[in-house]
Amino acid sequence: MRLRSLQIILWIAATAAVITFLAVRWWPATDDTATADSAFMPTFALADSEGRMRTTAEFRGKFLLVFFGFTSCPDVCPTTLSEVAQVMDDLGSAAGSVQPIFISIDPEPDRRLGLDDYTKAFHPAILALAGSEEDTKSAAASFKIFYEQEADTSSPDGYTMAHSPSLYLIGPDGEWLRQFTYGTSAAEIVSDLLTRL
Repeated sequence: MRLRSLQIILWIAATAAVITFLAVRWWPATDDTATADSAFMPTFALADSEGRMRTTAEFRGKFLLVFFGFTSCPDVCPTTLSEVAQVMDDLGSAAGSVQPIFISIDPEPDRRLGLDDYTKAFHPAILALAGSEEDTKSAAASFKIFYEQEADTSSPDGYTMAHSPSLYLIGPDGEWLRQFTYGTSAAEIVSDLLTRL
């Protein structure tokens, strides 16, 4: 009887550890609003589809909606890009104050597969960026996001990309304002933006 109780306790502890690990890995930051202590100014310097270097500095004066992903992503990326497209449509005339940006975490294959065509299929306003591996790592570190390649035998390329799934809102002055966790509706994002515009 005592052995059975010990087994149950160990099973519960192991399950809790796995859940905690997955939560930390996939959702490393869950606060939706910035605080004075957590405010920071993320940056990027990445090439667009024409090879022109684009940086955060050139977007001063606009709100940025930034998402990190890859074209072969089966669910998180297309779902989020669909929400971003809806946000841009729902903002109407205010959409000119917002620049949505998709940063590839698998740049070489994404460029080959047509990253710009991929994002434009969701909405013409979404700017697709794909830099070198080094520039991508630098941008991800600046935004404090996680990504890494993982083996996946069901994928045509034999791998997938694990990554932080949030959408990041950057203010006109370049300061991080908040993140929208995966699954946040377009209506909620629009409501937040309209209070800031």
